[in-house]
Amino acid sequence: MLHVIPSHQGRPSDDPIFALNKEATTRRASGESIVNATVGSLLHDDGKLAILPTAARAVHEVPAEEWAPYAPIAGAPDFLAAVTRDLFQDQPEMAECAVAAATPGGTGALRHAIANYLEPGQSLLTTSYFWGPYQTLCDESDRRLVTFSMFDADGKLDVATLDAALTKQIAEQKRSLVFLNDPCNNPTGYSMRPEEWRGVVERLLAHAEQAPITLLVDTAYFEYAARPDTRGFLKELRPLLGKVGLTFAWSASKSFTHYGLRVGAIVACVPDAKERSMTDAAFSYSCRGTWSNCSRGGMRAVTRLLADPEMRAAANAERDELKKLLNARVDAFNRAAQAKKLAYPRYEGGFFVTVFADDAQERARRMKEKGVFVVPAKGALRVALCSVAEKDVPRLVDALAE
Repeated sequence: MLHVIPSHQGRPSDDPIFALNKEATTRRASGESIVNATVGSLLHDDGKLAILPTAARAVHEVPAEEWAPYAPIAGAPDFLAAVTRDLFQDQPEMAECAVAAATPGGTGALRHAIANYLEPGQSLLTTSYFWGPYQTLCDESDRRLVTFSMFDADGKLDVATLDAALTKQIAEQKRSLVFLNDPCNNPTGYSMRPEEWRGVVERLLAHAEQAPITLLVDTAYFEYAARPDTRGFLKELRPLLGKVGLTFAWSASKSFTHYGLRVGAIVACVPDAKERSMTDAAFSYSCRGTWSNCSRGGMRAVTRLLADPEMRAAANAERDELKKLLNARVDAFNRAAQAKKLAYPRYEGGFFVTVFADDAQERARRMKEKGVFVVPAKGALRVALCSVAEKDVPRLVDALAE
């Protein structure tokens, strides 16, 4: 007799990306020459995890009495204030109406958005190339996921298909929640230009009077954007205030290279005071009903990294060095991939790039036989360039091309 409910029976026991990484690691340990482009963590060229020294120091300097107690349900107030300041540095209008809650990494923020902006059985809308756990989060909360074609014929964000998907979704469920992972989209590496953001805003506003629409911007990788102004896109979102729900998933995992610390936040911009109070209560209730509260010590360390001028400057300088490491791989990939005429989106920076492939599963299998590991998806191969040494990029591209 099976006691697990039918809808949860037969689920995979391991995330497919983690399973591929385990296989690659095992083969490397046996002495095989392996290129492992599955790991979503930034590694040095010697394969060791890249860690900001200042972030590590901040974690170790948190006293025991800060690690041990429970944290406030919605997160430490100084942490939430520091995250809000960090996100909206040049956007006082957004900062003034922001409400936030601490979450275990950016994933927790995504979970809260799905639970609070969609009813059970309704659908999240996102791009056709998306981070796989978006689907998992929907499955776990009895929601569904639908997509719109991410790229148009010119290789830009396809705003027309977004518009059509919004029209259909509003007609079917009378509300919409849209996830956009930008800049440095996972898995494509694509970063939208200001005019693309303006197109998105225009279409969201066109539907805003018909039903409640919420946009969540997943900013997990925004600190690794190629453009100097990593928060420049925010000014394009100002017209949404008070008309379209505007939320953000903020994460310390990549920004401060402490993935296992699980420190993140959901931040919502809500100009109406009554609705802001309601949103704050909903987020807090969701915290209590899931993980109860987050790591007090983790929040303390990240608050120092954000709020202490000396530590913030040191961490930013160290991250800039890691960006140079990553961008050297991006440049090497673009040179080699263009020479081999690979088909992939515009790639200027970020942890991942996606190579289009109709036979992705078969091609990934053949690549594994040659000791090169990538992640197959529908119509594409996800390449975690963040974990590939620059010297191995030519071998990786050759395997992709062959």
